Amino acid sequence: MQDVALDVDAILAEASRRTGGLDDLGDGPFVEPLALFLESLEREARLNHIGRLIACERALGHTVNRLGYVHDREQFPAIADEEIVAPVFIIGFPRTGTTILHDILAQDPDSRAPLTWEVMFPSPPPDAATFDSDPRIAMAAALLPNSETETERDRRFRAMHPMGATLSQECVVMMGEAMCTPLFHNQFRVPAYENWVDYEADWSHVYAFHERQLQHLQWRNRRDRWVLKTGAHMWGLEHLLHTYPDARIVFTHRDPVKAVTSYASLTTLVRETSSDEVDPYEIAQDWTARLKHVLHHAMRVRNATTYPRARFYDVQFSDFVTDQFAVVTSIYEAFGLPLTDEAAMRMQAFIAENPQGKHGVHEYTPAEFGIDPTTIRRDFRAYIEQFDIPPE
Repeated sequence: MQDVALDVDAILAEASRRTGGLDDLGDGPFVEPLALFLESLEREARLNHIGRLIACERALGHTVNRLGYVHDREQFPAIADEEIVAPVFIIGFPRTGTTILHDILAQDPDSRAPLTWEVMFPSPPPDAATFDSDPRIAMAAALLPNSETETERDRRFRAMHPMGATLSQECVVMMGEAMCTPLFHNQFRVPAYENWVDYEADWSHVYAFHERQLQHLQWRNRRDRWVLKTGAHMWGLEHLLHTYPDARIVFTHRDPVKAVTSYASLTTLVRETSSDEVDPYEIAQDWTARLKHVLHHAMRVRNATTYPRARFYDVQFSDFVTDQFAVVTSIYEAFGLPLTDEAAMRMQAFIAENPQGKHGVHEYTPAEFGIDPTTIRRDFRAYIEQFDIPPE
């Protein structure tokens, strides 16, 4: 990784160099939120040297990808003709089983989920004929920890969140190409930037570009439906529903005590790579307040019933861990999707090959993060009552 300054001009210049001179970032805000992110990194993130390199590559990667998306669309105008029809979205609290549910649904050969390698290297648009042998798969795999290179921290992360070049990737990563994503504040301590994401950003731009990304990835490799996932869709749910008015949305639910504690644990581990000054109590307090805000926002949007073509289906975490395939079957039934024998076989095989705890057990307690369960359940009472969420 090259040590490039956390400066807008330096990032743009290096991204242009890496793309052979491209400089068109397309419509919508990008440079301004990039500047805000970089400033927050410098002033608030408490980065160590490795952290500066990782943050630089994070900003560069999204900038390079943005340039590629825009350039490819100019080169291949037919991309703009692609229609995104009735996509399936998995949204909800973090740490509610959404990742494994996404991976299971992606086993259906009629479904299309964004895979890690194509999200990391989307340009040129992937092609169905070479999708399973694309050299970018190996490029992505080389950048991810493996059994020979992973550290103890990597092993602990894998127990919380599976990694792999050919596993499905979530939209919160793709949102980086709009430079508006809560992913950054998960990876780095950037509260000023996250305040903008939470309270000031115009999420319509995020979904305008998100649709372009799906068109791009779909152009040469189309399936019957998209299967997409991230809790970050709670931030801009009204814009998701405006962009995809026929969306089918799986809303996952879990005892908020478990969800916020697990997320605080994950965030603490992730930030420890980039900073030598990580405060688990601060992380828990900060993210609990933010998650409460966006969850209540998503509830207000959903309860408004402004988008009658959209369909919601609620999934309890407790039901999912009890019988994953039964929950998948209920999702297909709720949305009227055909569940073929081949899809069912592939899904059941994936479930059998990926039991809970395969990569280790994620252990955590509220006390480690200064979390009071009584206070959490009081603050999230409206959520618990609306969806009848049992305590864990």
